[in-house]
Amino acid sequence: MEESGARVLNPRTGLLLLLVAIAAACHAQAPSAPAPASTQPDDSANRSRFARNILDLFHMAGETPGQFHPLTFSERSHLYFRSLVNPLSFVRVAASAGIDQAKDKPEEWEQGASGYGKRYGNIFGQYTIQRTVTWGLSSALHEDNRYFNSGKHAFWPRSWYAVESGILARRDDGSRRFSFSQVGGTAAGAFLARPWLPPSQSSAADGAESFAISMGTNVAFSFVKEFLPDVARPILRKH
Repeated sequence: MEESGARVLNPRTGLLLLLVAIAAACHAQAPSAPAPASTQPDDSANRSRFARNILDLFHMAGETPGQFHPLTFSERSHLYFRSLVNPLSFVRVAASAGIDQAKDKPEEWEQGASGYGKRYGNIFGQYTIQRTVTWGLSSALHEDNRYFNSGKHAFWPRSWYAVESGILARRDDGSRRFSFSQVGGTAAGAFLARPWLPPSQSSAADGAESFAISMGTNVAFSFVKEFLPDVARPILRKH
């Protein structure tokens, strides 16, 4: 088996960096003290762009339910396009491919640049399928899968809201229901990738496992989106 000399990102380190990035984006959305006139325009533009990329990457509205308004088809399409060309999407795919490379998953692709390229293409393909199917279904069914912070204060109501947000979407009237588009997009990404994967990852059971992991990850990140800004905001304000 070909050996690779490149070091890959430790999964726990990658997760920590991810959480800090989400917190920084939420902090960037909040009002801050005026900067000196000579630097304020450039700094504000850079912070706003970074925050927008983070919110797009994790499908966060950066608002509470009371600020919800139905998305037009043009707005949905714009968000979909931005999610595909977001620079941070490529970084996330690269990190995920690095983790799979470290785990030698799937083992048929071995190591080295060739194996990493296949893993990168696989993850990017699944992500593109998922986002495309989700966009198509959400447009047809008028579902909004963006995460709106609950606006609640107690821990358990916020926790339950986060769990529900992993499988629910908002309708045009603001009410929430089962998200056929989110679940359908996740299933499409998991199962439609099987034909190009090697035998160790190509079965329907492998697709079901991938689907279950992705749905569980959606719920876990809903907790992160709900609670991390509260934890990180006081820390970030000191810097």
